[in-house]
Amino acid sequence: MLIEFRVSNYRSFRDEAVLSMEAAGIGSFKKSLIKFSPTGKTTSKPVRLLPSVAIYGKNGGGKSNIIRAFWLSVQFIRNAQRTQHENAVIPIHPFMLDDDSRTKPTEFEFVYVYNGIKYYYGFAATKDQITREYLYHAPKGQKSLVFFRKGQRFEFRENTEKKKRQLISEAVAANQLYFAVACTMNEKSCIDAMRWFRECIFFSRDYTDIPEQLLNYSEDSNMLQAISNYAKMADVGIRDMQFEVKSTELSDTENLPSDLPEGIKTALVQFIKALSDAPNSSENKLKMGEVSATSYHQGINREGKTGLYELPLSDESDGTRKLMALAPAIERVLNCGGVLLVDELEKEMHPMLVEMVVSKFQSPNSNPNCAQLIFTTHNTELLNMEILRKDQLYFVDKSRKDGASTLYSISEFSTTTNENVRKSYLMGKYGATPDLMIEEVE
Repeated sequence: MLIEFRVSNYRSFRDEAVLSMEAAGIGSFKKSLIKFSPTGKTTSKPVRLLPSVAIYGKNGGGKSNIIRAFWLSVQFIRNAQRTQHENAVIPIHPFMLDDDSRTKPTEFEFVYVYNGIKYYYGFAATKDQITREYLYHAPKGQKSLVFFRKGQRFEFRENTEKKKRQLISEAVAANQLYFAVACTMNEKSCIDAMRWFRECIFFSRDYTDIPEQLLNYSEDSNMLQAISNYAKMADVGIRDMQFEVKSTELSDTENLPSDLPEGIKTALVQFIKALSDAPNSSENKLKMGEVSATSYHQGINREGKTGLYELPLSDESDGTRKLMALAPAIERVLNCGGVLLVDELEKEMHPMLVEMVVSKFQSPNSNPNCAQLIFTTHNTELLNMEILRKDQLYFVDKSRKDGASTLYSISEFSTTTNENVRKSYLMGKYGATPDLMIEEVE
């Protein structure tokens, strides 16, 4: 579970932006909140977390940069040891609209709970070095140091693991994360903390291609059924769906797809030849997976009776395909727990479909594993106190003066429980709206 995410000096965010999933002390939708004990004891006062957060803002205001910051930092954390070789550039993007920020470090921090333990992990980096990095955990409720790093100077807690951690630190390059390197060298505290990043964070950008999703889950009947169910939700005309997966052995160039670029085709031919010349070549075969999806729509035959008619996936609407592509991500996080981040959730989807997705996270019945949803949107239909609490509504606005974006919650404004939040937002009360002059038509 995510408690808090912080970022500063990243793209349009010059100053620190804080996305908090900790619930404010308001009375609405208490049953939808996620609860956990920071000490692991049922007698302690539970911390209440939000199951979902919506981020609004005008085009170009910077709301997507929150998702980008999350994605970039998580990818770097997951892969830093493998990708950060000598002289490799760290892929950060500082604020570029003043003279100082472009040379200052970009900073990220995550506060989260995994397996009942609260963790605090963060790092700061320029394009060529990690300037600061730290990990704390609270296995018994008390915050305790695992490691702290400033440049290439490291601090460790005085315990039996200190010598091992010191040895690991000697292998860490200036442009590498100690966190990632320590995991490859079996440092238990880091491995435990890393599992949240590797197992519990999902991004919609990784679930965009339906054929790929079908191939990935071709042997998972429950997931294929879920994809079919989401398609039925999106299009009332769909009565059923069938998926067919074929695996073709590639032994020569004849079975290669005709639309492959020549460079890739040449590389595949060489790889196939290498496999055939290798020992035990009969066991080493390259296979190509193909998948097709067919939907069945209700129609009327010549006799005037209802029947089912086949349509290929390519004939389905953009909204139907979008929801089908997202279905594995939604189901995985709901079934396993974790955080799903979606940029422009409403894109190509009807507002009622968007509300349906959000409601799955809001309901304890469909979300028993404490999953969380963070998404950007322009869908003002969700600005409704009957759908989301006010602490679940965030806005991003960009200053005209200096081009810097600011992230803030509606909780910072004086709002009543019966206030029409949607109307107030469109009238500019909370900012983060385009400055437009709309002419009246007589």
